[in-house]
Amino acid sequence: MFHVCVLFCLCFCRLIGVFAAETNEIQSVSVMEGDSVTLHTDVTEIREDHFNILWKYGPEKYIIAEISRKYGFFSTYDDVPDGRFRDRLKLDDQTGSLTITNTTAEHAGVYQLEIRGANLTSKTFNVSVYARLPVPVIIRDCSSSSSSSSSCSLVCSSVLSVCDATLSWYAGMSVLSSISVCDLSISLSLPLEVEYQDKNTYSCVLNNPISNQTTHLDINTLCHTCAAVNVSHMTLSWYAGMSVLSSISVCDLSISLSLPLEVEYQDKNTYSCVLNNPISNQTTHLDINTLCHTCAGTAALMIYVCVY
Repeated sequence: MFHVCVLFCLCFCRLIGVFAAETNEIQSVSVMEGDSVTLHTDVTEIREDHFNILWKYGPEKYIIAEISRKYGFFSTYDDVPDGRFRDRLKLDDQTGSLTITNTTAEHAGVYQLEIRGANLTSKTFNVSVYARLPVPVIIRDCSSSSSSSSSCSLVCSSVLSVCDATLSWYAGMSVLSSISVCDLSISLSLPLEVEYQDKNTYSCVLNNPISNQTTHLDINTLCHTCAAVNVSHMTLSWYAGMSVLSSISVCDLSISLSLPLEVEYQDKNTYSCVLNNPISNQTTHLDINTLCHTCAGTAALMIYVCVY
């Protein structure tokens, strides 16, 4: 008698499990910001015994889409909960699958599917939305104090702040260094120092779980240019607009540079004096009205001297 009771209870529990609900599945889905993502019901066609299909969003389980076979009801509620889904929801009338278009970070979260009929089928989707990655930029750092005469300092950086991303330097397929941060107020940057004669292949990679952007290092272009720079080579020039009128250069910083210029009082040209070396420049614009009118006399010409 005892064995019969146990068997009856087991069968009864199993029957309840079959007709009450199927096991809930949790599926992770990733999408690039701006792209569309479809959450599939895994139903090839909505059947007569699928009385009601519901799509819910978030911990509050807001109903954002619904299909009712009994009442011929087929609708999306894109103003729930705060309008973030407006003009973005599409229901497949054959399968009940839900598509979110033009995704943003606001559309990340948990979505729940319920198919109610003779039994209850439920699925849960955990949707992650990732920002589009910019191409990392590699620049030389000729001012770095760590650079020796045989090495070149470089910095790779992301021009935009991104979350859930990692910036890495690679030598071939090996990771040399990497940095990750999820603070959108901080731009990612990563230094690297290489020898001028280094024959390795270097690249800087910015990646997140679903995409990556890579910039390859051209040592010949960046490092050899850096090595050739002589910051002690100075040139002082007078410009009229974009045209060079005169210039003088020196490689001895103990020598003061000076360069004269003669102009008419009524001259309408724009003049400037520019001091530059191969990596930077400083400009001073000439104000004829201020300087000329402060001088005594009525001469028609004025002589200026730009001095460094």
